Amino acid sequence: MALPLENRIALVTGASRGIGRAIALELARQGAHVIAMARTQGALEELDDEIRAFGQEATLVPCDLKDFDAIDRLGAAVFERWKRLDILVANAGVLGPITPIPHIDPPQWDQAIAVNVTANYRLIRSLDLPLRSSDSGRAVFVSSGAGSKSQLSAYRAAYAVTKAGLDALARTYAAETATTSNVKVMVTYPGPLRTKMRAAVAPGEDPMTLRTPEDFAPKVAVMCAAEWTETGKVYDFKTDRVQTFRGPE
Repeated sequence: MALPLENRIALVTGASRGIGRAIALELARQGAHVIAMARTQGALEELDDEIRAFGQEATLVPCDLKDFDAIDRLGAAVFERWKRLDILVANAGVLGPITPIPHIDPPQWDQAIAVNVTANYRLIRSLDLPLRSSDSGRAVFVSSGAGSKSQLSAYRAAYAVTKAGLDALARTYAAETATTSNVKVMVTYPGPLRTKMRAAVAPGEDPMTLRTPEDFAPKVAVMCAAEWTETGKVYDFKTDRVQTFRGPE
């Protein structure tokens, strides 16, 4: 029996650990050839071993997302090899400093903007042609409700601002592709999961009370399927609902 994502080409950023790793493994289990992108070669090789263990293959791309020239080369390489990209899961992100705004060092602010916003713009810029060349290109941006809450959390400005920016970027890309291509673009909010980032935000929290990246990954895989029809919306894992974006409450 054919697997749900058999013969699909999927690129996952931040694939070496946490949410990205779980998504990469889930897409591979469902038959996709995964292009796994992350900074750490060793962790990517461990991921590759797991993917091969259940009979699938992966392409490993060790890359820092702040290397924008490398992202440009990636799009060209993907198109040259496969002539298309069926799935983009833009998962990689950083928390940024947890501190009052006046205390944020400019390099910390710049890094959060570079990884959480600019790198995703560069991915869209580089991978737009391969996504449009698919018969059903799917792009999923892993974001957070941190930037859209009516009352924002104190001391997390870099994270909130960049996630709000990512939401706007993805929504704009959805609007631009809605009537000119087969590309569908979604944002997703994982909510609190058992990850290192969550532990940094809430160090006193019992991690065993949280759901895991492995719980979340199958929901992302659904949005990557050719049968998925929604675009320009957000899937909220906490409520298990697809929602339209709303203005400030």
